[in-house]
Amino acid sequence: MSDWLQKQWLTFTWWHLLLLPISWLFLLVVVVRKFLYKKGLLPSVRLAVPVIVVGNINVGGAGKTPLVIWLVEQLKLSGYKPGVISRGYGGDLVGVASVNADSHPSAVGDEPVLIAMHADCPVFVGAKRAEVGLALLKAHPECDIIISDDGLQHYALQRDVELVVFDGVKGFGNAALLPAGPLREPLSRLQTIDILVQNGESAELTRQLFNRFAVSIPFEMQLKVGNIYNLKNRQQTIEPVELMGKSLTAIAGIGNPERFFHQLTSMGLNFKSKAYNDHYPYTIQDFDNIETEIVLMTEKDAVKCKSFARSNFWVLPVKADINKQLLNNLFSKLNKLRN
Repeated sequence: MSDWLQKQWLTFTWWHLLLLPISWLFLLVVVVRKFLYKKGLLPSVRLAVPVIVVGNINVGGAGKTPLVIWLVEQLKLSGYKPGVISRGYGGDLVGVASVNADSHPSAVGDEPVLIAMHADCPVFVGAKRAEVGLALLKAHPECDIIISDDGLQHYALQRDVELVVFDGVKGFGNAALLPAGPLREPLSRLQTIDILVQNGESAELTRQLFNRFAVSIPFEMQLKVGNIYNLKNRQQTIEPVELMGKSLTAIAGIGNPERFFHQLTSMGLNFKSKAYNDHYPYTIQDFDNIETEIVLMTEKDAVKCKSFARSNFWVLPVKADINKQLLNNLFSKLNKLRN
């Protein structure tokens, strides 16, 4: 159902007209809700340290997790001591919890575990980000800046910097609000954010929308691949050339599986592909009918398959590569907060 909706949101046909009245109602709710927070009629919390929100205005994955990890690394290099808070989407946690590399994704979500694996900083999850932020700062008073993984529309937590990332290929679909389109907020929302990042090159339609809504040119993020490693033994690595000639199944349960498959094709690999919904909860039974020599997956998939990994499970990690001018903009805004 999710894949079907994603495809419908890329176009605009006659049947979308039936959904437009609901989208207008959704817009009314969005506008009224934001107004109530702005006027203080709905409560919001300001943390004792600056808050950077990394989110998007549309439904579906866009590359927030690699971007969050990159931001943590850059902030640490600049002398900050960051902490990360997240909703923990896909987990069944009740309350607030600290996350580490060994936390189970079914409890705290796959993305927080992945962040904890790479970011080497406190990571806390929970449904109410303001409570999560307060809990993190209480447990780690040394943290002097908070990054919120997602939560652009979670106005109960006040923020100092808003950073929006979007998939350059998918763009903003048909530019309509839910349910006629993929947008949580209208495109005009991009006029009020601080930093815009596109994951990969943007399509011509997206560039036209930017001109139409007077949106600043975004910073481009590329996902660079790392060394392919074995899920059962991370120290065991393999070169892409060693996979050529082997029977290979590639799986992806991410926001845009085709991006992963395209990357493998560009590496010269031949494979069978299996795409799953974003945050798909894998079980060992999902692999019973896979008979290829190699199963290759993303790190986001891998954290959910680690507990039942087989010797033929391999992982292709990616790392964000972004124009450092983004940091100049970010630190300029953060420095103003200090003055």
